[in-house]
Amino acid sequence: MTANPQGRTRRAALVSAMCALVVTGTGLTGCSSSSDPDAGTNGVGKLPAEKIQSRTRAAAEAADTVRLSGTVVTSGRTYRLDMRLKEDGASGSVTSKGATFRLLRVGEHLFLKAGADFWSHQDGQGSGGSSDAGAAAADKLGDKYVKVPTGDPAYKRFSGFTDKSVLLDGLLTLHGALATDGHHDQSGVRTIRINGDKGSGGTLDVSLEGKPYPLRLVRAGGAGTLSLTDWGKGFALKEPSKKETVDYGQQLPTS
Repeated sequence: MTANPQGRTRRAALVSAMCALVVTGTGLTGCSSSSDPDAGTNGVGKLPAEKIQSRTRAAAEAADTVRLSGTVVTSGRTYRLDMRLKEDGASGSVTSKGATFRLLRVGEHLFLKAGADFWSHQDGQGSGGSSDAGAAAADKLGDKYVKVPTGDPAYKRFSGFTDKSVLLDGLLTLHGALATDGHHDQSGVRTIRINGDKGSGGTLDVSLEGKPYPLRLVRAGGAGTLSLTDWGKGFALKEPSKKETVDYGQQLPTS
């Protein structure tokens, strides 16, 4: 006597449906497929840490855009960033030592916008200048987009915050021997975590859903924590109008 294939199919479908109801309704994981943390993912969670890092770097480089927010500590100074980045420019804000300013780069043109208080603390602060110079700068530059000359030291310092390739290449580096560090969750997205030197060399959470984008980075040595979101989401990027812009035409006031 042979079994009824149609009956087996119906029973299998019923079991699958019951599993789905149990998992969805109660959070229990009694069905075999749900016990696999990589079930239904992009599969990178099953790879060695080195390959996961390689895959996430490739995904980040191929993406048109990303939003990067959080803190970066460099040369003993802490910067709080909220930047939207694309290949040909960026827009966002940077805060350091209580001062917040906006950065906008379109192609090679870099603009900095800050309030009068920011500029009033420039010339005359420890450089031998007068407070009148700072007040004059504040009157001229406050709340305007100031075009930063390419030869100004500030251009090199601040343009790094607006360069997607340079910024990600420097930030997405884990130091020491790489290893996986379990499955996690970032804002509802399942991730696989990799670390360097058991965490002392930094940790990186990589998305298990869709493309393996990096979603959260804890830098080595307490050098900051960053979230990376909005991968591939477009945003407008254009130069400010002439009414909003001041072309300083020379080296900016000393910071």
